[in-house]
Amino acid sequence: MMGGIGGPGRLLNAEVQKPKNIGATLARFGHYFRPYWFGFTLAMTFIVLGALSQVAAPALIGETVDCYLLPRPDACWYATITPDMSFDARLAGLATLVGLLVALFVGGSVLQGVAFYAMNWSGQHALLRMREDLFAQIHRLSLGYYARNEAGNIMSRITSDTDTIQQALGFALLNVISGALVIVLIVVAMLRSNVPYALLSLSVVPIMALATFYFSGQARKAFRASRQQMGSVNAGLQESIAGAREVQAFNREDESIEQFRRTNAANRDANVRAASFTSALNPVLEALGYVSIAIVVVVGGLDVLRNQPLFGTSVVTLGLVFSFLAYVQRFNQPIQQIAVMWTNIQSAIAGGERIFGLLDVQPDIADKPGAIEMPPIVGRVVFDHVSFSYEQPPTTDHRAPTSTNGAAPPVVGRQSSVVGAQAPVVLKDVSLTAEPGQMIAIVGPTGAGKTTIINLLPRFYDVSAGAVTIDGHDVRDVSAASLRGQIGLVLQDSFLFSDTVMNNIRYGRLDATDDEVVAAARLASADTFIERLPNGYQTVLGERGSGLSQGQRQLISIARAALANPRILILDEATSSVDTRTERLIQRAFDQLLEGRTSFVIAHRLSTIQHADQVLMLQAGQIVERGTHQELLANRGPYYELYMSQFRREEEPVPVMGNGG
Repeated sequence: MMGGIGGPGRLLNAEVQKPKNIGATLARFGHYFRPYWFGFTLAMTFIVLGALSQVAAPALIGETVDCYLLPRPDACWYATITPDMSFDARLAGLATLVGLLVALFVGGSVLQGVAFYAMNWSGQHALLRMREDLFAQIHRLSLGYYARNEAGNIMSRITSDTDTIQQALGFALLNVISGALVIVLIVVAMLRSNVPYALLSLSVVPIMALATFYFSGQARKAFRASRQQMGSVNAGLQESIAGAREVQAFNREDESIEQFRRTNAANRDANVRAASFTSALNPVLEALGYVSIAIVVVVGGLDVLRNQPLFGTSVVTLGLVFSFLAYVQRFNQPIQQIAVMWTNIQSAIAGGERIFGLLDVQPDIADKPGAIEMPPIVGRVVFDHVSFSYEQPPTTDHRAPTSTNGAAPPVVGRQSSVVGAQAPVVLKDVSLTAEPGQMIAIVGPTGAGKTTIINLLPRFYDVSAGAVTIDGHDVRDVSAASLRGQIGLVLQDSFLFSDTVMNNIRYGRLDATDDEVVAAARLASADTFIERLPNGYQTVLGERGSGLSQGQRQLISIARAALANPRILILDEATSSVDTRTERLIQRAFDQLLEGRTSFVIAHRLSTIQHADQVLMLQAGQIVERGTHQELLANRGPYYELYMSQFRREEEPVPVMGNGG
């Protein structure tokens, strides 16, 4: 399930080791922020004002010392003081200064709160657009992409990766920007106060920068690995939940648990590695911060005691020492914040790279430039020397598919583990014609290519050679939406949504009235069991229609197709999951549903296609026989052998188990 050749383990190593373009990723984020520039600008404005308030406070703290506690008229710029100033005057000035400091602290907190709200508002709106683009993208991608990628891994990009970005867009991003700005302003303020003293106080900053660069870089790699491993965990979890019945039926709980444990352990190791670098950075920066404080105290204290200029500059006053202590403490704090939050930013960048990677995937099947709308279908279908393989080799056919930009056609279904290999051709030179209103039955052993033929009609895949036309229009020349809107599909494994029965049937035509939905259910012989449900048509079904039998789910799926009123109807083993009595009911419904429509039926029970206008017998991707049911039986060829083998199986008595009778 995971970790095999070409699986998540292989992709993980490639993604972690390959250098990433951080600038391009940040530019993509900027694209999503652009419509909400007002909130972002407001946040940036308040961040600047808040940073200025933080830098102004240490200078005022120094003034409280030099102006009022230990007055030095030559060092006090806040007010004019004299040695004989009265106690009351000094106390009043000190109170004013303290009040100003309190106002700065309160104002800075308010500004920080408003900036956080504005940033969060912009970030949430940008993230909303990103999620919408992701959801739209997963509906644009072709079926081949889902055959090559696990659903859980795709889901993790919409859930886990966007959640990481959400955490970073608010508090983390705000702190990184604010912290960087505070650092710059503090350096400027310290240099303006006393250059030699500032340089000595900041002498450990290069070491801090090196430590931050190293540890955050390692953390970024670990977080990217963690994001990828989380995708593997989600993929394994989704697969285990979907296959819970098979796991229990084959008594493979222990193996499934062990496999999940290995994947989960890999995710744990990646997170532990990221946390180890993050946690190691804090004490390193804290220790260097204490060294910086020691330099401020020792150098400043000695200069105050000597009362002599430092390196020929102005004298270091006690107030300046207090200011520098506050500067250094405030300087160390944003560095630590940036170091911690930067890892979150890096994790968000890694998540953004995965998200944008999904958004950049080009669908294998896309409307070509100038694609026309499919006119109302009459129902003449022609397969003209069609060949197809999931690993498509180069073709010289003049109708070979091309991408929308004129480049080479995308390879459909290519697996990363078999690059350079060539898969066997699924269909080989298949030609057939279905006239309007005809029923075409397709039979053959497993793997003969029956489902592949019907997948080419609604253009879920493109042919490798030849062409598929409907009413003379090549399906590659019309828009996919206008084509698929006129084709009905009933699959062997029907999918129902976690919604009411009414809405599940209405999915075939969203503007249908309740009466039309009920009429479609009656046509599919589904109304009888629906009316016995607790709330009838308003009964809410569980995931994938849990609570209903397979046959009941199939009947609802058939009613959905009937409501769509398609001109071409495809039935892929549509009655294989129902009992004989229900099958008879469905066959009577099909007699009405198929009237006047071109239909393609993949039959599980050959007795259901006796009235088909044309029966195609497939073997190894080729049509080996064609004709009516009676004609093929009379030929006594492969179809006859298949029919008789099934007939004999149905006629064989079932052995009685045990001796109880």
